[in-house]
Formats: sequence, C-alpha cells, structure tokens
Amino acid sequence: MSRAVSIPALVALLAAIALPLVPGVPTYWITVASYIGFSGIVALGIVVLTGVAGVVSFGQAMFVGFGAYTTAILTTRYGWPAFATLPVAILITGTLAWGIGAITLRLKGHYLPVATIAWNISFFYLTGGLDFFRRFDGISGIPPIAIGDFTFTSGGASFYYLTLAIVALLVVLTANLLDSRVGRAIRALRGGVLAAESFGIDTGRARILAFVYAAVLASISGWLYAHFQRAINPSPFSINASIDYLLMAVAGGIGQIGGALLGSGIVTIVREKLQDVLPHLIGTQGNFEAIVFGFVLILIFQFAPEGLMPYLRRLGGRLSRAVSPERPVVAAPPPARLPPERGTEVLGVADLRKTFGGLVAVDDIGFTVRAGEIVGLIGPNGAGKSTTFNLVTGVMPASAGEVRFLGQPVQGWLSRRIARLGLARTFQHVKLVHGMSVIDNVVIGAHLDGHAGAIQGALRLDRAEEERLFARARAAIARVGLSEYEQTIATELALGQQRLVEIARALAADPVMILLDEPAAGLRHAEKTALADLLRDLRESGIAVLLVEHDMDFVMGLTDRLVVMNFGSELAQGRPAEIQRNPAVLEAYLGSAA
Repeated sequence: MSRAVSIPALVALLAAIALPLVPGVPTYWITVASYIGFSGIVALGIVVLTGVAGVVSFGQAMFVGFGAYTTAILTTRYGWPAFATLPVAILITGTLAWGIGAITLRLKGHYLPVATIAWNISFFYLTGGLDFFRRFDGISGIPPIAIGDFTFTSGGASFYYLTLAIVALLVVLTANLLDSRVGRAIRALRGGVLAAESFGIDTGRARILAFVYAAVLASISGWLYAHFQRAINPSPFSINASIDYLLMAVAGGIGQIGGALLGSGIVTIVREKLQDVLPHLIGTQGNFEAIVFGFVLILIFQFAPEGLMPYLRRLGGRLSRAVSPERPVVAAPPPARLPPERGTEVLGVADLRKTFGGLVAVDDIGFTVRAGEIVGLIGPNGAGKSTTFNLVTGVMPASAGEVRFLGQPVQGWLSRRIARLGLARTFQHVKLVHGMSVIDNVVIGAHLDGHAGAIQGALRLDRAEEERLFARARAAIARVGLSEYEQTIATELALGQQRLVEIARALAADPVMILLDEPAAGLRHAEKTALADLLRDLRESGIAVLLVEHDMDFVMGLTDRLVVMNFGSELAQGRPAEIQRNPAVLEAYLGSAA
C-alpha cells in the first residue's frame, strides 16, 4: 500500500506554520489555533478508535483529564519539570485505559457507549468530590512548559509551534501505525470478527490496543491543555466535552486522519464565532450558540454523512498526487511452509454434532481430508455444510464429536489458534474490509507470519517484515489472476472477483489446508475454469482442499471424493462417479437439482 502525501495537505501544513508569521495576526487567532490542535489530537485518537476499529466512545474527555491532572499534581505538589511528567501521564493513562478497556470492551451493542458515558461521569464527580484533586475549585499555579531558560508562553507563537509539532508527529505516528501489521489488524475489525479471527488476529487485543492508543493521544492533549491554561478543574473533562470531541471527528470525517483536524478546526472556529455574533443578533447573553451549533452539525450529518473531508478530497483530487514512493516490490515471496507428505491425513472429523436447543444442525458427521486431495462437501440448502465449516474452523464449538488437524485434537480451540496450524478459509458471504485495497485485504492473510508490534509499526521499524508479508500477498494475488487490481478498493470489484480476493487472502496464510465456501459462486465460465486449474495446482503442491459448492459440473470435474449431507446428516460418501449413481443422493439432491 502506498502512502501518499497530497499537495492540499502540504499547503495546509505550510499555512499552519506561517500563521504566527503573518504581520498583524491577532494573538486571539493563535490561541484558537492552539485549541484546535488540542482538540485535533483527541479527535485523531477517535478516528482510530471509532472510525477504524468501530468502537464508539463517549469518554475521551476523561482521558484528557487523566493527562491534565497527572501533570498538574506532579508539577505543583512535587516540583517535577513539565516535560518529565509527559511520559508519566502517558503511562498512567495507558495503564488505566487498558484496565477500563478490558472491562468495557466485553460489552456489546449500545451497552458499550453507555458504559463509556458512565466512566466519564464517574471521573467528573470523582475529581470534583475529592480533596486530592482540589474538588471543583481545581488545581491552579501549573508552571509553563520550559526547556532550560526558554519558556513556551501560553497564547504565544512558541506554545503554538510546540502544539503544531506534536500534532504533526502524532499524525505521522498514527498513519504509520495504521499502515503496519498491527494497524491492519485494527482495520480488519471492520470486515467482521469472524474473518479476522480466522486469520489469526486476536480481535479482543486489537480493540483494546485501539482503545489505549486513543486514550494516550487524549492524555497528551490534556498535558498540553493543562500547561496552556495553567489551571484546571473538572469542567473541561465532562461528558459534554466528550460529545464535542466525537462530533469533531464525525464532522470532519471519522474514517480519515485529516478529518480529525478538519473537524476540530470547523467545530472550534464556528463555536467561537457564534459566541461573538449571537449576543449581538439576539440582544441578550446566553448559551444560544449551542442551539445554532447543533443545527449546523445536523446539516453536516444530513448532507455529508461521511464528514467533510471526502468532499474536500474530491474537490482537490486534481491537485493531489503521491509524493512518497510505492513500497519496492520484492522479487520473490518467502519460502512456503512445507506441506505434509502426500496422502497424510490433514483433517479428521468423527461423530461431529451441533445442536441449537432442540434443533440438530449437524448430526454425527465424519470424514477425512488428506494432503494433496480435494474433497467436496455438498447437499441441499440448509443441509448443515456451512455449520460444519464453522465447527471445523473453531468459529463455533461442537456439541459432541472430535476434530483432528494434523493429528492434533482441536475441538474447542479458538479459530485464531487453529489458524496457526495452517488452516485457512473463505466464506459463503464475502467478508472483506471496506475501504481497503485488494493487496491490503490479502496481506491480512499473512498476519501470523509477522511479529512486529504497535511501537515498531508507528516508528516504521517493521519495513523488512512488511516487505516480506507484501511479497507473499502479491504472489497470492498473481496466483488468482488479479495483479492488475492490487490497488483497487476490494469491495468495489465484482462479486466473483471479491471471491478470488478471499481465496488470495487464504493463500497468503501459507496454508496446509484451505476450506472454500462456494468459491465459484458469481464467477463466469472462464473464471471457473481458471479457479479449477488453480485448485488442481494446489492439490499437486500437496495442499488439502475442502470445498462447499452448488455448481455440480464444477464439483464433479474437480474433486477426488464427495461427502453428501442432508438435514445435518451424512447421506453418502464416495468418488464423484459413485455419488452420481447413488439413488439416495439422486432423490435428495442431484435429481432435484437436475
């Protein structure tokens, strides 16, 4: 995936740098710009947490408070220099966020955002009610940030440039993080937990990481805010502030890094101007700006539900161009995992059973798949084929029976644990990550082959590993014939091509066995022929293949053996020619299909 820097973004950065240098610019606007920076840092974390990971939080102001109160207490009571308190604030916030996330992120649906509201309200009254935090009077006399004899003056150009430098650094680190193995794991959450877990991604860990990262950014914002204001109290860290931060990210474009800064700028400037203009128009003082501001935001949500950044991108599309190079293409992918000796049992299923209450979905199924063999699992709709896939891959636990993979019992294992053994799969309903390119989707399949963590990704210390993973992804894409679509958004392809992307993703996992759920659905005749050739090639290389498919011509000309299911039970097993002559199969499935 290329990382592009657009000319409009560079122009915006240069304009921000030049702002204090403009002759006659009021200090007021420099102060407003600093506040935009504080809010933008928080909104940047929300982009990662909500826009990318899909976790809605109304509690980010609490984490701003963690950073602000940490530095306020350490500097005013213990005489710590301001810069020394920043790593402490990050450490405390990260630790508390990890604990809060471990509890809160287990919740589903609307309970999760409600829980974040509860945490924020609790923090507000905790700081307002304890003497340790000086109650609602707050903490005053916070020293300015200084390096030696140089002081960053609140409201002046020096503090503004410090804020701008931190914002720019965090933007780069965030872009790097999302462009790394860990970042793809977070982005993969948008494709569904099922698909992500099937390729070895610990989705719970990915969610907590996004939660902690957003909290740490908020803490840095709080650290800046405390030394800018020189005094703090609970009010700026209330639930209202958390809602404002979320609205900033949504207004700018919650799925894009630039949207965080754009939304922060719009919300901050509009609110400031409304506070000046409305009292003159209405003739009285009051918080009328909240009403007008809410109306303005409703208009943005109505006519630009994805935020304003996508509109600006389209308007500036002709000016935008990539100024950073593509990743160099590695000539050859890394060596593949050695498959078991041909004929070795890879998957063994015995007496597999799954019940949902009184419904028996899978009833004592048993079969084997060997290295270098293609086995078809066929039957009418509702026969239990996809449920069998889910039991084999650990998506759901079996009620009874045994599943062996490479001779090892794996029933009850999580799907990400089974994936480590070399089991990859596709899905009946395509599960790709929206907004990501073909190659970024495919390289998710190689997740387990990498080891770089979040810090290595953010600092771009993972480049050698990334090249290795992308080499494998490119080889898999070429194998399914989609090389020309590498940089195309995967979900914008035709359905048949999306299924090929899923197969490429499975191949990128370097599997011992692949489970394909209706891989030929949506493919044209020529594409089916190419797919059949690919599967035969996999068979020759020693990979075991288990597929569910309704196209009988495709199945009969490809598979070595067939397992026929009907109403959850095994109806027959045998070679394709034997199955075609089986009276029970003809009556239940093939005959009716014909």
